[in-house]
Amino acid sequence: MAKNTSSSAFRKIDIDQYNEDNFKEDEAEQSMPTGPDENEVCSLLNQYPFCRFIEALRLVLGSAPLGSSNQQVKDNALALTLKVLLAIKSAQIEEAIGSLSQEDIDILMKYIYRGFEYPSEGSSGHLLLWHEKAFNIGGSGSIVRVLSDRMKV
Repeated sequence: MAKNTSSSAFRKIDIDQYNEDNFKEDEAEQSMPTGPDENEVCSLLNQYPFCRFIEALRLVLGSAPLGSSNQQVKDNALALTLKVLLAIKSAQIEEAIGSLSQEDIDILMKYIYRGFEYPSEGSSGHLLLWHEKAFNIGGSGSIVRVLSDRMKV
């Protein structure tokens, strides 16, 4: 038998802190991302060469506000990303996606699914083309990563 059975030292752990209802996001969000620079993206879209559209797409995907809790920032980034996606012609989509990294394709898929949630005039068909081309390169793993990721755009 144990000599010290009346010890209550183990009871000093607060088990309520591990309850899912009390979960708080990490405090690393102090430097919240602000999303892509709208002026820079619009200036790239106003230039004619197609390579500028790819640069605008990379800029928008690279500065996506994934860790932000500000819904307004996320909505602005979505509107700007959809503007870039709709500016790229259907025949150029495959070339644009081919120049992206795997992480950028995953972020692109997040924006495509978010665009499906809030469709605008003529955007659904174009987003379906983007989804098809992104799926051809990213595969089903990209879809699984997007659907299971907690960081939303």
